[in-house]
Amino acid sequence: MLLGTLLVLFLLGGTGPASAHAALRATDPEDGSVLKSAPRDITLTFTESVGLLEDSFRVLDPDGRRLRTGEPEHARGGAETATVTLPAKLAEGTYTVAWRVVSADSHPVSGAFTFSVGKPSLTTATVDTGPTEDPATKSLYNIARYLAYLAVALLIGTATFMAVCRPPDAPVLHRLLKAGWWTLLGATLALLVLRAPYESGEGPLGALSADSVTRTLTGRPGEVLLARLALLLVAALYLLRLARLRKPFGWAGAALAVGLAVTWAAGEHASAGIQVPVAMTSSALHLLATAVWLGGLTALLVTLYRARLTPAAVTRFSRVAFVSVTVLVVTGVYQSWRGLGSWDALTGTTYGRLLTLKLAAVVLLLGAAALSRRWTARLATVDAETAQTAETVVEAEAAVREKVPEPVGGPSLPEGPEAAPEPSASGSSEPESPEPEPPAPAEAGSEQRSALRRSVLAEVAVGAAVLAVTTLLTSTLPGRAVAEAAAGTPAVVGASVTNVPFDVGTPGGHGKVQVTIDPGRVGDNSIEALVYGPDGGVSVVPELRISFTLPAKDIGPVDAELTDKGGYWGNSFLNLPIAGKWEMKVTVRTTEVDQVSETRTVVIR
Repeated sequence: MLLGTLLVLFLLGGTGPASAHAALRATDPEDGSVLKSAPRDITLTFTESVGLLEDSFRVLDPDGRRLRTGEPEHARGGAETATVTLPAKLAEGTYTVAWRVVSADSHPVSGAFTFSVGKPSLTTATVDTGPTEDPATKSLYNIARYLAYLAVALLIGTATFMAVCRPPDAPVLHRLLKAGWWTLLGATLALLVLRAPYESGEGPLGALSADSVTRTLTGRPGEVLLARLALLLVAALYLLRLARLRKPFGWAGAALAVGLAVTWAAGEHASAGIQVPVAMTSSALHLLATAVWLGGLTALLVTLYRARLTPAAVTRFSRVAFVSVTVLVVTGVYQSWRGLGSWDALTGTTYGRLLTLKLAAVVLLLGAAALSRRWTARLATVDAETAQTAETVVEAEAAVREKVPEPVGGPSLPEGPEAAPEPSASGSSEPESPEPEPPAPAEAGSEQRSALRRSVLAEVAVGAAVLAVTTLLTSTLPGRAVAEAAAGTPAVVGASVTNVPFDVGTPGGHGKVQVTIDPGRVGDNSIEALVYGPDGGVSVVPELRISFTLPAKDIGPVDAELTDKGGYWGNSFLNLPIAGKWEMKVTVRTTEVDQVSETRTVVIR
């Protein structure tokens, strides 16, 4: 399960769009504008505060040469802005601006736009944005983040389970604690090392430069990771002391767990946007509840397979898990509202669709938890009945011993296996059939224990998937930020509509694809594609891919990354940074083996 999830993360990390939580709200000059005189500087405004890099701006003149600009800095408007000073004299023509910043919740975001001085150029320079997103760096960084989630859940959940349930097989749980601690330490170090190349879009080897180390250690994300490392060192000393003294975890351990959770809240969505103090508190509680539930389930599963855990202990953990689920629901509802902003964002944004997937997984997880609670109750009932039966048998044997008179004088009867059996009521000397004995403790409730193991195993597996979706959510632009960015972008009338006929050469395997690109100009566009069948009605196909290439500038192919929206295919974030005649390649797959590709030219203004 873990290996499969890691592979999914690696593939998604290598093919997905750039992670971005700060959305561009406005540019000055505006994208595509034509100015009578040259501007003195360029200013970008974002939906949240951003951090600047040494190479945050690349400005190319009409001939494609990079201009010498000033140092990037925040404008007077505050940390939500980024500005750079331009040279005093700018020639007539179209200029291209490529930018890259780091959002307040530690994720890099980049883009490009154009403006013209005097009049637009007949040709536009190719955008040299530098590295935008190295697949290897992004994949390794996402894997390290996922392992950190798993490790903190294992560490906090196992410690809570040991404190609440007091299981008999402590050594195996101590090994779980060590595994969680070492994994979290390794994942945190990996995040710290990869932080600089992740921000700049370089390959993993970019972490070896001295400038990368300095930039990481002086930035807020690096400081958060350093704080996590310090807490881990304190936690190691605390765990060693408790193991030596054989004491349960106390308030100091709870404080360390809260501190670790805060390091996540300070480096993710909660640290930026609206209601930051409330959001960080909610985020920390959400992570703690997740860790107590899922990490505790792992400890419970290991204990159920390695030792005999009393039903009372399982019941105690069941109560703790119920409290954790309650906290998860309350904080999850708040965080969903804060991230989405509207009901439309639930289905109209990538963040909303991932959140829907997570909610579905959580519902499945709650179903498995309810099943586990049912088997726990049955196991407790069986053990109680077994204990009562055993107690009754002991009392009956004691009563029999009191009623049987002991012989006075005379020879005593021989003991052991050679003792003569007493005749039965029928006169036979054969021994009577013994009364059935109560089931042994190891056998009582064996069916219930097996069922409980299976249901807890299902919970752990689904929980790992939930953490994987959570990792993807933390690297996806929230729906609220999408709406804020759209509200700050002036509407442009007009869209590019292209009909692309296709024929795969099989009966009924022809039709057309209607592709709409809105607004059909440089920058971010939304793209929608409808597939029509032979009868002119909307047709459902298993796969539709569209890519764009600009041969004149040797750019592309740029994958439109279409997703099935239920009746049509679309993507709200198609970035085409250069004006010109783009070649649009449309690939339609009508069956598992039949597909065809067609190419059309579209003009991007």
